[in-house]
Amino acid sequence: MSDENELNSSLVGQARKLQSILQSALDGIITIDDHGTITTVNPAAARLFGYEEAEFLGRNVHFLMPEPYHSEHDGYLHNYRTTGRRRIIGIGREVTGLRRDGSTFPMHLAVSKFEMDGRIFFTGIIHDLSARKATEMELRQAQKMEAMGQLTGGIAHDFNNLLTVIIGNLEMLEGKLTTPLQRELATEALDAADLGARLTTRLLAFARRSHLEPESINLNSFVLGLTDMLHRTLGETVYLSNALTPNLWPVRVDSSQVESAIVNLTVNARDAMPGGGRVVIETSNAVIDETMGRQFDGLQPGDYVRLTVSDSGEGMSDAVRERAFEPFFTTKEQGRGTGLGLSMIYGFAKQSGGLATIESGPEKGTVVSIFLPRHRVEPVGLATDDPDEPALPGAGQTILAVEDDERVRKLTVTRLTQLGYNVIAAGSGAEAIDLLAAGSTADLLFSDVVMPGGMSGFDLRSKVQALYPNMPVLLTSGYAEEMARSDHDRENQPKILRKPYRMADLADAIDAALKS
Repeated sequence: MSDENELNSSLVGQARKLQSILQSALDGIITIDDHGTITTVNPAAARLFGYEEAEFLGRNVHFLMPEPYHSEHDGYLHNYRTTGRRRIIGIGREVTGLRRDGSTFPMHLAVSKFEMDGRIFFTGIIHDLSARKATEMELRQAQKMEAMGQLTGGIAHDFNNLLTVIIGNLEMLEGKLTTPLQRELATEALDAADLGARLTTRLLAFARRSHLEPESINLNSFVLGLTDMLHRTLGETVYLSNALTPNLWPVRVDSSQVESAIVNLTVNARDAMPGGGRVVIETSNAVIDETMGRQFDGLQPGDYVRLTVSDSGEGMSDAVRERAFEPFFTTKEQGRGTGLGLSMIYGFAKQSGGLATIESGPEKGTVVSIFLPRHRVEPVGLATDDPDEPALPGAGQTILAVEDDERVRKLTVTRLTQLGYNVIAAGSGAEAIDLLAAGSTADLLFSDVVMPGGMSGFDLRSKVQALYPNMPVLLTSGYAEEMARSDHDRENQPKILRKPYRMADLADAIDAALKS
């Protein structure tokens, strides 16, 4: 009798241990009989599917499966009972679960078989894969955007070199034209080239390769300053209002990029409301913790200023929203949009250390938010409109011009010569160093940033300033990927002349560099 009591006590102890495991397990555990009827369920499974534990018992397990698994499940059990052929038992695989509210979720299901009292039972261990799938999707999206950024940045670089040659030669040709028709044709060609330059600027913004010139600003003042212009742009059928948070933190960003972002977002909102509607521009302070950062595409925890533009328009489908930040993607009619507005905003926000997000649904309107890092120095205000003094023509100074693209190099030499400078030309950083070492002297180094041969314009600048500390340096670029890597030394970052540039821009930049 004692042995029997000990056996019973042992069985009771094991049962309690198993019950404790079931109750505390983080994964869902469900047991069914050989006909698919649920016999036991643990709290984790109840939470996962959204039912009370008692609502599982006695029901066929296929009610937790969406179609086609719901209809096929009993057939799988029948085949196993009659043929012994396994589909999932002892193997485990990824399947889809159906919650009480009708939503589905990915899960890993591992099934084992056991016998008790002459009957066959199956235990399923269910692991929710929702978080992992979301992370994988975010990673794929980030990789896709990075690859597209590299592609568009490279295209912009080559295109800007071509535009530099086109604009430069048109400007020099313009001065030799004699008839109004000839000058009109040249002006139209220059305007078209300027439009191409604006398109490449947007491409570079998406690729996060733009050369930003940040300043400390208060977005409230900025929004208020744009309001009158936006009212005129949106028209009478669109009601524009602001919801600006008092004591808004300052941000340190490129003000021209912020202006472009606000204008683009409000124009997009107007176009999404052909019959009229409401647009609201909001600002707020936002403290992002680690949990929120994971929800916002890996945004680093910290203090941010949130700029939001929302509309009451037709909204976006999930498929459109997922692609909205891609360059050249647009739902507008051909000729009404380039598909670069939102991609530029995305790139600007990321390059500024923040993030852009979209919330939208069909007939639910759209909310675009830009998170920008808080700047902890008091704002210095918006840039003034005081024009610089006009650049003086060259006075015979010698400029060492370094450019790897032969066409751009030839044009640069011609332009600088026309401005009154003597020019020494080099096709690479190494060639420039060799010319200086051989005895050539120069009053200014004017170099492209991105060049082959392992020496960038930044590297050349460092070498020249080490060897010739009194020689000023001016850099130029149509695609300055290395600008991003110099963010840690932003205070000492040199002024960069963006390609393509007009003759007057070149004259101003050279004169300013020589005076520095």
